Amino acid sequence: MSTPTVYDVAERAGVSIATVSRVYRSPESVRGETRARVLASARELGYVPSGSARGLASRSTGVLGLCYPDFHDAEADSAPAADPGEVTLYSDEVIRGMERAARRHGYALLIASSHADDAGTRLTEVAGRVDGLAVLAQAVPDEVLEMVARRVPVVLLAGEPYDGIDHVKVANFDGQLQITRHLLGPHRLRRLAFVGGPEDSPDGEARFLGYQAAHLEAGLPLPKAPDLRGDLTQAAGRQAVETLFGAAGEGPRPQGLVFANDQMAVGALHALEARGIDVPGDIAVTGFDGIPLSQLVRPTLTTVRQPMGLLGVEAVELLVARLSERERPPQERLLPVSAVLRRSCGCPADAAA
Repeated sequence: MSTPTVYDVAERAGVSIATVSRVYRSPESVRGETRARVLASARELGYVPSGSARGLASRSTGVLGLCYPDFHDAEADSAPAADPGEVTLYSDEVIRGMERAARRHGYALLIASSHADDAGTRLTEVAGRVDGLAVLAQAVPDEVLEMVARRVPVVLLAGEPYDGIDHVKVANFDGQLQITRHLLGPHRLRRLAFVGGPEDSPDGEARFLGYQAAHLEAGLPLPKAPDLRGDLTQAAGRQAVETLFGAAGEGPRPQGLVFANDQMAVGALHALEARGIDVPGDIAVTGFDGIPLSQLVRPTLTTVRQPMGLLGVEAVELLVARLSERERPPQERLLPVSAVLRRSCGCPADAAA
């Protein structure tokens, strides 16, 4: 089967090749109805744009790509820090690791963020400009992921594995199990509330399973679902506090708030302070990720540190290996995590887990 070209897409969509090119280079310049028709035709044909002809005969760009979901958090931008460079988010750490590894192998790195509603289009666009592509857990339509993986090597970071595609993730279940055990064991807390991420977040769901397992081990009732969910931003953490503590007299308050990521936990710390609720005196708070901001808030945040930079490094190593050996079986790598016990749960700063 021959590789589909821009001419094939133009013919199927009933437009000129110039219009197809504009859809990928400057989509805002093309009417929405036309753009949708071109993209649908490209998906049906399995077409990936070639960018600058991908080096013509060599078909090599010398570039690796990273696509990640845009969960921009304006509150993190204004967070106080001794060094503004330390206020980095999860994706920033992954990017740093991937950049360093790509440079060692002689590659440049193309970075692209996307919202859920345009993740598929963005992925296809970037795939045409790179030799290999890392995709950080996000909702990408299966048919788009399969199409792109037929054209360039793809590695999935975090989330769940996909047949035939290399995959790297961290031990989400183990980390949440360890931190919840700590709250239920040494601190003897019995009423916890779990604030998860979106329902389509495999990492968040794996963390909730670890939370459930710790309750089973302790002989406590099994939580059936997260108490609340948020979009992984500080604003979502603030909203969780408003929801849980905004209405008086609706049952006993939780003794601990367990968040699926650090950003939400940091937002909750700010909201609890504004309400005059002492952490950890009145309530314990924990996060997950180990972003630098977790060390800068007061009280310092108990969290699960995952090797975010190493995720990026492993992505590059798998892509480079795949480029040199296209037919090898897909690999899956599980990276370990570690609990960091700090003052937000009542421990001394950076206590051993």
